Amino acid sequence: MFTCRNQSCGADWSLADVVIKNEGQGLLFRCPMCGARNYVERHESDDGEVSYEQVVDIKPYGLQ
Repeated sequence: MFTCRNQSCGADWSLADVVIKNEGQGLLFRCPMCGARNYVERHESDDGEVSYEQVVDIKPYGLQ
């Protein structure tokens, strides 16, 4: 489950709801509701299964 980090949005999304892509600043998904960028890390297990984890240590814009 992913959560939009835009303070005024905060919507929850599953992996099936979002498109993960690299827009030149690393992997991210844009919130389908508000369009905010939300960064993710890609992990690959030994058996080749790919998963994504939302990056939470980057403060949302305006709170730095």
